[in-house]
Amino acid sequence: MATTDQAGHAAGTEVPGGAHAKGTFPPFDATSFAPQLIWLALIFGALYLLMSRLALPRIEGILEARRGRIGSDLDDASAMQDKAKAAGAAYDKTLADAKGKATALAQQMREQLAADSDAKRKSLESDLNVKLADAERSITANKTQAMTHVAAIATEAAADIVRQITGKPVDAQVIAQAMTATKTA
Repeated sequence: MATTDQAGHAAGTEVPGGAHAKGTFPPFDATSFAPQLIWLALIFGALYLLMSRLALPRIEGILEARRGRIGSDLDDASAMQDKAKAAGAAYDKTLADAKGKATALAQQMREQLAADSDAKRKSLESDLNVKLADAERSITANKTQAMTHVAAIATEAAADIVRQITGKPVDAQVIAQAMTATKTA
């Protein structure tokens, strides 16, 4: 490595001219402690006065304003929570009333429908009873009429049977008398 003799000094980390060579670092110089302490006390006192007279009252005002705002916000929140609870209770009451009304309305409709269906059933039963009575009369009349024809049909059938067996025509009067005799016997 070559040295830089052209600039007039050697390469290194030393400060040219020996600035530190005069003495110790000024804050650590024991001869200047008294003036440094006086300046420290003056500056500390001035800062203390500035802080206590200007900055700290402003900070105290800001903190008080925040405390007041937080307190009022908490009070507002508490009031709103009470309102919400009251609204919830009113909602629950309204809901219970609505359920009660719905139940009563459903019961009333059930009773009305039961009464309507009972009335319709009774009306249908009476109509059916009338139709049943008419049908029974009709059946009785048809039966009576059929029974009157049974004797004539039986007489005719007996005459046909006798004619088939004997091969001779039979008098219907004789068969009718024979049937009447068997009825009474």
